[in-house]
Amino acid sequence: MNDLNDSHDLPRTQHRAERIAALVPASRAQRLANLLIDSAICAAAVLGGITVYAAVDPEVLKVLQPASPDTPWNPRMSLIMLLVQFAYYVPMEGIFGVTLGKLVTSTRTVDEEGRPPSWTQVLARTALRQIPFEPISILFGDPARARAWHDRFSKTLVVRTASPMKR
Repeated sequence: MNDLNDSHDLPRTQHRAERIAALVPASRAQRLANLLIDSAICAAAVLGGITVYAAVDPEVLKVLQPASPDTPWNPRMSLIMLLVQFAYYVPMEGIFGVTLGKLVTSTRTVDEEGRPPSWTQVLARTALRQIPFEPISILFGDPARARAWHDRFSKTLVVRTASPMKR
């Protein structure tokens, strides 16, 4: 009965090591697809929301205009996009461990030990995504582990869950 192959007899550290070894990082192509899909969803939510709101109150279209003629940057639109990104990423990754982009590419977010990320990690990931040029940070570092700053600093990984959907 005391078989060494029984998983209940294995030390906890061995279970942890096996779980970590089984994690296969998402490729850079999968990560790019995630970014493009999730960004399109957030942009569509903002534009859709403004369109619906503009049907009720056309004055809302002023939100799309720059703050001043000399400045192309619009802080109100940036704030709206920030709020939409938090409203999208935090519940999706916090509750399900995936976003719609990750569902399409068969990937998911986990902590460095392969467990679902904590709410603190999810909030950190989402906040770190706001750093300018953060999406290109994935190009630096170990090519075998495509990790962007929002992964490294929040101590999370994006891993494959199965082979990507076939077209």
